Amino acid sequence: MGGDSNRMVDTALIFPGQGAQFVGMGKELYDNSPKAKEVFDRAGEILKFDIKKLCFEGPQDILSTTSNSQPAILTTSIAALRAFESSEIYANYTPKYSLGLSLGEYTALVAAGSISFEDALVLVRKRGELMEEASRKNPGKMACVIGMDLEIVEDLCKGIGCEVANLNCPGQVVISGKANNVELFAGLAKDKGAKRVLVLDVSGPFHSSLMTSARDKLRDYIEKVNISQPVLSFISNVDASVQTDPVKIKENLISQVNSMTLWERSVKLVASSGIVQYLEIGPGQVLKGLLRKIDPKLEVKNIAVPQDLKTDLQVQGS
Repeated sequence: MGGDSNRMVDTALIFPGQGAQFVGMGKELYDNSPKAKEVFDRAGEILKFDIKKLCFEGPQDILSTTSNSQPAILTTSIAALRAFESSEIYANYTPKYSLGLSLGEYTALVAAGSISFEDALVLVRKRGELMEEASRKNPGKMACVIGMDLEIVEDLCKGIGCEVANLNCPGQVVISGKANNVELFAGLAKDKGAKRVLVLDVSGPFHSSLMTSARDKLRDYIEKVNISQPVLSFISNVDASVQTDPVKIKENLISQVNSMTLWERSVKLVASSGIVQYLEIGPGQVLKGLLRKIDPKLEVKNIAVPQDLKTDLQVQGS
Protein backbone atom coordinates (compact mmCIF):
# COMPACT_ATOMS: atom_id res chain seq x y z
CA MET A 1 0.00 0.00 0.00
CA GLY A 2 2.96 2.31 0.38
CA GLY A 3 3.32 5.16 2.84
CA ASP A 4 4.91 5.13 6.28
CA SER A 5 4.09 1.76 7.81
CA ASN A 6 4.27 3.29 11.28
CA ARG A 7 1.19 5.35 10.46
CA MET A 8 -0.92 2.57 8.95
CA VAL A 9 -4.07 1.86 10.90
CA ASP A 10 -5.97 -1.41 10.82
CA THR A 11 -9.50 -0.63 9.76
CA ALA A 12 -12.84 -2.11 8.73
CA LEU A 13 -14.63 -0.98 5.58
CA ILE A 14 -18.38 -0.60 6.12
CA PHE A 15 -20.97 0.04 3.43
CA PRO A 16 -24.50 1.51 3.67
CA GLY A 17 -27.75 -0.14 2.67
CA GLN A 18 -31.01 0.97 1.13
CA GLY A 19 -32.28 4.26 2.51
CA ALA A 20 -28.90 6.02 2.25
CA GLN A 21 -29.71 7.40 -1.21
CA PHE A 22 -30.16 11.10 -1.89
CA VAL A 23 -30.21 13.25 -5.02
CA GLY A 24 -26.73 14.54 -5.76
CA MET A 25 -24.84 11.63 -4.24
CA GLY A 26 -21.53 10.89 -5.93
CA LYS A 27 -21.50 13.97 -8.16
CA GLU A 28 -18.53 15.66 -6.49
CA LEU A 29 -16.57 12.41 -6.68
CA TYR A 30 -17.49 12.03 -10.36
CA ASP A 31 -16.30 15.56 -11.10
CA ASN A 32 -13.04 15.23 -9.16
CA SER A 33 -11.91 11.60 -9.28
CA PRO A 34 -11.12 9.81 -12.58
CA LYS A 35 -11.54 6.46 -10.78
CA ALA A 36 -15.00 7.40 -9.52
CA LYS A 37 -15.95 8.64 -12.99
CA GLU A 38 -14.94 5.28 -14.44
CA VAL A 39 -17.25 3.48 -12.04
CA PHE A 40 -20.30 5.60 -12.84
CA ASP A 41 -19.67 5.43 -16.58
CA ARG A 42 -19.19 1.66 -16.46
CA ALA A 43 -22.38 1.26 -14.41
CA GLY A 44 -24.36 3.10 -17.09
CA GLU A 45 -22.99 0.74 -19.74
CA ILE A 46 -23.88 -2.35 -17.69
CA LEU A 47 -27.38 -1.23 -16.68
CA LYS A 48 -28.13 0.37 -20.05
CA PHE A 49 -29.52 3.54 -18.51
CA ASP A 50 -27.95 6.76 -17.23
CA ILE A 51 -27.58 5.89 -13.57
CA LYS A 52 -25.29 8.85 -12.89
CA LYS A 53 -28.03 11.25 -14.05
CA LEU A 54 -30.46 9.52 -11.69
CA CYS A 55 -27.99 9.78 -8.79
CA PHE A 56 -26.98 13.37 -9.51
CA GLU A 57 -30.33 14.87 -10.60
CA GLY A 58 -33.05 12.54 -9.35
CA PRO A 59 -35.96 12.92 -8.99
CA GLN A 60 -35.90 11.55 -5.44
CA ASP A 61 -39.03 9.40 -5.81
CA ILE A 62 -37.58 7.59 -8.84
CA LEU A 63 -34.15 7.24 -7.21
CA SER A 64 -35.75 5.80 -4.07
CA THR A 65 -37.58 2.93 -5.74
CA THR A 66 -36.08 -0.35 -4.62
CA SER A 67 -34.97 -1.39 -8.11
CA ASN A 68 -33.13 1.92 -8.63
CA SER A 69 -31.82 2.73 -5.17
CA GLN A 70 -30.00 -0.58 -4.79
CA PRO A 71 -27.77 -0.30 -7.89
CA ALA A 72 -27.44 3.47 -7.31
CA ILE A 73 -26.11 3.03 -3.77
CA LEU A 74 -23.79 0.21 -4.79
CA THR A 75 -22.40 2.30 -7.67
CA THR A 76 -21.90 5.40 -5.52
CA SER A 77 -20.23 3.34 -2.79
CA ILE A 78 -17.83 1.62 -5.19
CA ALA A 79 -17.05 4.98 -6.82
CA ALA A 80 -16.14 6.31 -3.36
CA LEU A 81 -14.08 3.19 -2.67
CA ARG A 82 -12.10 3.50 -5.91
CA ALA A 83 -11.53 7.20 -5.28
CA PHE A 84 -10.29 6.34 -1.78
CA GLU A 85 -7.97 3.62 -3.10
CA SER A 86 -6.36 6.12 -5.48
CA SER A 87 -6.02 8.87 -2.84
CA GLU A 88 -3.05 9.88 -0.73
CA ILE A 89 -4.76 8.91 2.54
CA TYR A 90 -5.18 5.29 1.42
CA ALA A 91 -1.61 4.56 2.49
CA ASN A 92 -2.57 5.38 6.07
CA TYR A 93 -4.91 2.39 6.36
CA THR A 94 -4.72 -1.39 6.29
CA PRO A 95 -8.24 -2.72 5.55
CA LYS A 96 -8.82 -5.93 7.49
CA TYR A 97 -12.61 -6.38 7.46
CA SER A 98 -15.34 -5.70 4.93
CA LEU A 99 -19.03 -5.64 5.85
CA GLY A 100 -22.21 -3.89 4.79
CA LEU A 101 -25.77 -3.45 6.00
CA SER A 102 -28.16 -5.57 3.92
CA LEU A 103 -27.67 -4.26 0.36
CA GLY A 104 -24.25 -3.03 1.53
CA GLU A 105 -23.17 -6.66 1.84
CA TYR A 106 -22.84 -6.82 -1.96
CA THR A 107 -20.62 -3.73 -1.92
CA ALA A 108 -18.56 -5.32 0.84
CA LEU A 109 -18.02 -8.40 -1.31
CA VAL A 110 -16.79 -6.24 -4.19
CA ALA A 111 -14.42 -4.46 -1.80
CA ALA A 112 -13.17 -7.83 -0.53
CA GLY A 113 -12.40 -9.01 -4.07
CA SER A 114 -15.00 -11.77 -3.85
CA ILE A 115 -17.31 -10.63 -6.66
CA SER A 116 -16.80 -8.31 -9.61
CA PHE A 117 -18.43 -4.89 -9.65
CA GLU A 118 -20.21 -5.82 -12.88
CA ASP A 119 -21.73 -9.00 -11.44
CA ALA A 120 -22.71 -7.31 -8.18
CA LEU A 121 -24.40 -4.46 -10.03
CA VAL A 122 -26.48 -6.78 -12.20
CA LEU A 123 -27.38 -8.84 -9.12
CA VAL A 124 -28.55 -5.93 -6.98
CA ARG A 125 -30.59 -4.52 -9.85
CA LYS A 126 -32.33 -7.90 -10.15
CA ARG A 127 -32.59 -8.16 -6.36
CA GLY A 128 -34.34 -4.78 -6.25
CA GLU A 129 -36.75 -5.74 -9.04
CA LEU A 130 -37.64 -9.02 -7.33
CA MET A 131 -38.14 -7.32 -3.97
CA GLU A 132 -40.44 -4.76 -5.62
CA GLU A 133 -42.38 -7.58 -7.23
CA ALA A 134 -42.74 -9.39 -3.88
CA SER A 135 -43.82 -6.13 -2.23
CA ARG A 136 -46.60 -5.67 -4.79
CA LYS A 137 -47.75 -9.21 -4.12
CA ASN A 138 -47.45 -8.86 -0.33
CA PRO A 139 -47.74 -5.15 0.53
CA GLY A 140 -46.19 -4.30 3.84
CA LYS A 141 -44.19 -1.94 5.99
CA MET A 142 -41.24 -1.80 8.34
CA ALA A 143 -41.01 0.05 11.64
CA CYS A 144 -38.20 0.90 14.02
CA VAL A 145 -38.98 0.14 17.66
CA ILE A 146 -36.95 2.22 20.12
CA GLY A 147 -36.47 1.46 23.79
CA MET A 148 -38.06 -1.98 24.01
CA ASP A 149 -36.36 -5.27 24.92
CA LEU A 150 -35.93 -7.69 22.05
CA GLU A 151 -37.80 -10.46 23.88
CA ILE A 152 -40.87 -8.26 24.32
CA VAL A 153 -40.71 -7.21 20.65
CA GLU A 154 -40.48 -10.86 19.58
CA ASP A 155 -43.44 -11.89 21.74
CA LEU A 156 -45.56 -9.04 20.41
CA CYS A 157 -44.58 -9.89 16.82
CA LYS A 158 -45.66 -13.50 17.23
CA GLY A 159 -49.06 -12.47 18.45
CA ILE A 160 -49.91 -10.22 15.49
CA GLY A 161 -47.99 -11.66 12.53
CA CYS A 162 -44.96 -9.37 12.36
CA GLU A 163 -41.30 -10.41 12.29
CA VAL A 164 -38.03 -8.98 13.59
CA ALA A 165 -36.12 -7.78 10.51
CA ASN A 166 -33.01 -5.92 11.70
CA LEU A 167 -30.97 -5.82 14.89
CA ASN A 168 -29.01 -2.67 14.12
CA CYS A 169 -27.88 -1.33 17.48
CA PRO A 170 -28.77 -1.46 21.20
CA GLY A 171 -32.27 -0.25 21.96
CA GLN A 172 -33.37 -0.35 18.33
CA VAL A 173 -35.23 -3.25 16.71
CA VAL A 174 -36.70 -3.07 13.20
CA ILE A 175 -39.82 -5.12 12.50
CA SER A 176 -41.46 -6.07 9.22
CA GLY A 177 -44.90 -7.30 8.21
CA LYS A 178 -48.18 -6.59 6.46
CA ALA A 179 -49.13 -2.92 6.69
CA ASN A 180 -52.11 -3.34 9.02
CA ASN A 181 -50.11 -5.67 11.30
CA VAL A 182 -47.24 -3.18 11.58
CA GLU A 183 -49.71 -0.42 12.42
CA LEU A 184 -51.34 -2.65 15.04
CA PHE A 185 -47.90 -3.44 16.47
CA ALA A 186 -47.05 0.28 16.69
CA GLY A 187 -50.10 0.98 18.83
CA LEU A 188 -49.59 -2.00 21.12
CA ALA A 189 -45.85 -1.43 21.52
CA LYS A 190 -46.39 2.06 22.88
CA ASP A 191 -48.80 0.64 25.45
CA LYS A 192 -46.15 -1.91 26.44
CA GLY A 193 -43.47 0.68 27.06
CA ALA A 194 -41.73 1.38 23.74
CA LYS A 195 -40.31 4.90 23.71
CA ARG A 196 -41.06 5.37 20.03
CA VAL A 197 -42.18 3.39 17.01
CA LEU A 198 -41.19 4.95 13.69
CA VAL A 199 -42.71 3.61 10.48
CA LEU A 200 -39.87 3.57 7.95
CA ASP A 201 -39.98 5.08 4.48
CA VAL A 202 -39.49 1.83 2.59
CA SER A 203 -41.63 0.23 -0.09
CA GLY A 204 -42.09 -3.22 1.39
CA PRO A 205 -41.80 -5.70 4.28
CA PHE A 206 -38.13 -6.46 3.72
CA HIS A 207 -36.20 -9.17 5.60
CA SER A 208 -39.37 -11.10 6.38
CA SER A 209 -41.12 -14.21 5.11
CA LEU A 210 -43.17 -11.93 2.83
CA MET A 211 -39.99 -11.69 0.70
CA THR A 212 -39.73 -15.47 0.21
CA SER A 213 -40.77 -15.32 -3.45
CA ALA A 214 -37.98 -12.80 -4.11
CA ARG A 215 -35.48 -15.03 -2.36
CA ASP A 216 -36.50 -18.08 -4.39
CA LYS A 217 -36.23 -16.22 -7.70
CA LEU A 218 -32.94 -14.56 -6.78
CA ARG A 219 -31.39 -17.95 -6.05
CA ASP A 220 -31.05 -18.76 -9.77
CA TYR A 221 -29.16 -15.52 -10.44
CA ILE A 222 -26.83 -15.81 -7.44
CA GLU A 223 -25.96 -19.42 -8.17
CA LYS A 224 -24.75 -18.48 -11.67
CA VAL A 225 -22.42 -15.72 -10.47
CA ASN A 226 -18.74 -16.32 -9.81
CA ILE A 227 -17.91 -15.68 -6.15
CA SER A 228 -14.37 -16.31 -4.93
CA GLN A 229 -12.79 -16.40 -1.49
CA PRO A 230 -12.62 -12.85 -0.05
CA VAL A 231 -9.18 -11.31 0.45
CA LEU A 232 -10.49 -9.33 3.45
CA SER A 233 -12.38 -10.80 6.41
CA PHE A 234 -15.95 -10.59 5.11
CA ILE A 235 -18.80 -10.74 7.62
CA SER A 236 -22.26 -11.94 6.62
CA ASN A 237 -25.47 -10.23 7.82
CA VAL A 238 -27.22 -13.57 8.23
CA ASP A 239 -24.96 -15.17 10.84
CA ALA A 240 -22.64 -12.32 11.90
CA SER A 241 -19.57 -14.44 11.29
CA VAL A 242 -16.55 -14.27 9.00
CA GLN A 243 -17.28 -16.22 5.82
CA THR A 244 -14.55 -17.47 3.50
CA ASP A 245 -16.37 -20.26 1.63
CA PRO A 246 -17.93 -19.02 -1.64
CA VAL A 247 -20.69 -21.65 -1.38
CA LYS A 248 -21.70 -20.43 2.08
CA ILE A 249 -21.47 -16.79 0.98
CA LYS A 250 -23.95 -17.53 -1.83
CA GLU A 251 -26.28 -19.38 0.56
CA ASN A 252 -26.26 -16.41 2.92
CA LEU A 253 -26.90 -13.89 0.14
CA ILE A 254 -29.96 -15.90 -0.83
CA SER A 255 -31.17 -16.28 2.78
CA GLN A 256 -30.54 -12.62 3.54
CA VAL A 257 -33.52 -11.50 1.43
CA ASN A 258 -36.11 -12.90 3.85
CA SER A 259 -34.19 -13.26 7.10
CA MET A 260 -33.01 -11.01 9.91
CA THR A 261 -29.89 -8.84 9.52
CA LEU A 262 -27.49 -8.97 12.46
CA TRP A 263 -25.64 -5.67 12.12
CA GLU A 264 -24.98 -5.06 15.81
CA ARG A 265 -23.47 -8.52 16.27
CA SER A 266 -21.40 -8.10 13.10
CA VAL A 267 -19.86 -4.84 14.32
CA LYS A 268 -19.21 -6.31 17.77
CA LEU A 269 -17.34 -9.19 16.13
CA VAL A 270 -15.02 -6.72 14.39
CA ALA A 271 -14.61 -4.66 17.56
CA SER A 272 -13.68 -7.80 19.52
CA SER A 273 -10.64 -8.18 17.24
CA GLY A 274 -9.36 -4.80 18.41
CA ILE A 275 -10.39 -2.72 15.38
CA VAL A 276 -11.30 0.80 16.49
CA GLN A 277 -11.20 2.68 13.16
CA TYR A 278 -14.03 2.24 10.63
CA LEU A 279 -14.46 3.79 7.19
CA GLU A 280 -18.08 4.28 6.11
CA ILE A 281 -17.73 4.34 2.34
CA GLY A 282 -20.67 5.63 0.30
CA PRO A 283 -23.65 7.96 0.72
CA GLY A 284 -25.01 9.10 4.07
CA GLN A 285 -23.87 8.61 7.65
CA VAL A 286 -26.40 6.06 8.89
CA LEU A 287 -23.76 3.52 9.90
CA LYS A 288 -21.75 6.12 11.80
CA GLY A 289 -24.80 6.76 13.97
CA LEU A 290 -25.39 3.04 14.55
CA LEU A 291 -21.75 2.38 15.49
CA ARG A 292 -21.85 5.20 18.04
CA LYS A 293 -24.73 3.39 19.76
CA ILE A 294 -23.09 -0.03 19.48
CA ASP A 295 -19.82 1.14 21.07
CA PRO A 296 -18.99 4.83 21.66
CA LYS A 297 -15.26 4.02 21.51
CA LEU A 298 -15.45 3.13 17.82
CA GLU A 299 -14.30 5.89 15.45
CA VAL A 300 -15.91 6.29 12.03
CA LYS A 301 -14.61 8.37 9.15
CA ASN A 302 -16.91 8.91 6.18
CA ILE A 303 -15.63 8.58 2.62
CA ALA A 304 -18.23 10.23 0.41
CA VAL A 305 -16.90 13.50 -1.07
CA PRO A 306 -13.48 14.66 -2.33
CA GLN A 307 -12.60 16.56 0.84
CA ASP A 308 -12.85 13.28 2.78
CA LEU A 309 -9.82 12.13 0.80
CA LYS A 310 -7.62 15.14 1.54
CA THR A 311 -7.50 15.43 5.31
CA ASP A 312 -7.24 12.60 7.75
CA LEU A 313 -7.11 13.99 11.25
CA GLN A 314 -7.85 10.65 12.90
CA VAL A 315 -4.53 9.05 11.97
CA GLN A 316 -2.21 12.05 12.10
CA GLY A 317 0.42 11.48 14.75
CA SER A 318 -0.71 7.92 15.39
